[in-house]
Amino acid sequence: MRRQPNLARLLASAAVTAMLAAHLGGCQTMSDVTGAITQRSDATPDDPRRAAEVYGERYRANPKDAAAALAYGQALRASGQRAQAAAVLEQATIANPGNRALLAGYGRALADNGNSQAAFDALSRAHSPDNPDWRILSVQGTALDKLGKHEEARNYYTTALKIVPDEPSVLSNLGLSYMLTRDLPNAEQTLRRAYGNPRADGRVRQNLALVVGLQGRFAEAETIAKGDLPADEATANVAYLREMLSRKDPRGGRKPPVVALDKPE
Repeated sequence: MRRQPNLARLLASAAVTAMLAAHLGGCQTMSDVTGAITQRSDATPDDPRRAAEVYGERYRANPKDAAAALAYGQALRASGQRAQAAAVLEQATIANPGNRALLAGYGRALADNGNSQAAFDALSRAHSPDNPDWRILSVQGTALDKLGKHEEARNYYTTALKIVPDEPSVLSNLGLSYMLTRDLPNAEQTLRRAYGNPRADGRVRQNLALVVGLQGRFAEAETIAKGDLPADEATANVAYLREMLSRKDPRGGRKPPVVALDKPE
């Protein structure tokens, strides 16, 4: 009997239900997210740590300055200092009650830290039903998915898609939401719709590969993971996919694959 390739064996033994993570390391194509709730200044230094230093000085000069606090919080998040980002933005929202840009940034920082309910609550105050922001709706959906409220999460994604039809980051989140409840056909259909959009990023590719593989189509999953990437990136992505599906549960069993929901910033 022909032996299945390594990825096939890993996928075959992996549970269909995926666990959520606030962030995944690894290939650049899989760790970035798309969109922006708030935009950074054109003068922002390219190096996140340098940006944190620059905006940190401005923030410390006037902690009540909403723009400085928001820029500093974003720079801290970009440099991986998530707890500090949440703390800075929390204080800024207290000093500037009702500032929706700060509430959006604070909610995103809370989501980074896995504080899903608090993130959802903060984001709910960052826009209104009569003037919704699709990016915030999508982040709220990811928070609800992490809380296990999948049907409610999908309502948020659907509302966002009414504003921006075929937005790949929202479709990707919706596809993963289906995946979390083992509805793999709907997950694949939604992720293929996202993947067909020219603006889809590498994360959509990997999510689609994962869902296809979980349905037993191992060779196709590897083909999707590689896509038209350069050889080194293709190899890294396939290796990452294999590693993601082979994580062990601390209790000794096979841990379900870990996926990250896209969360527009």
